[in-house]
Amino acid sequence: MSRLTVPTREAAPAGSQPLLDGVHKQLGSVPNLFRLIGLSPAALEGFLGLNGALAHSLDARTRERIAIAVAQANGCDYCLSAHSYIALNLVKLGEDEIALARKGASTDAKAEAALRFSRRVLETRGRVAEADLAAVRSAGYSEAQVVEIVAVIASNIFTNYLGNIAETEIDFPVIRSSQAA
Repeated sequence: MSRLTVPTREAAPAGSQPLLDGVHKQLGSVPNLFRLIGLSPAALEGFLGLNGALAHSLDARTRERIAIAVAQANGCDYCLSAHSYIALNLVKLGEDEIALARKGASTDAKAEAALRFSRRVLETRGRVAEADLAAVRSAGYSEAQVVEIVAVIASNIFTNYLGNIAETEIDFPVIRSSQAA
């Protein structure tokens, strides 16, 4: 049971209800974590706005790989479960790629560079070495895309921390970060 209230759509603040309706329209349901964020219409609007904007930048497979790597690093079982489900069923990553993403790796060289950079950002709290920047640039990422990678990381840290604080009930096939990838 969640340590913070996960409201129904009807019990959510009035400012969150149309935003939750939009999530429902896009996903066909409203996952628990979205309803939890909906306790704050401002937080939900900001979260959806950032993620909507990022959907036009890095490709979906790269964003999902990063989300999986960040959830694994932060021990967020809710987000690891959700993003593994999305990766498998919506962006069509194979189970092998999902397992590799949990380790910060990929069979795709460019994606692996983004994942390695993401792991370094997490490990160093953003104080990456010049070599880390050089590696992600040499893999073909522009400076704008480096900013976008960091934005994807930050968005996922928000949901990871909130999921961990609330101990949100997982409404996806459960994957535990403590289990081997």
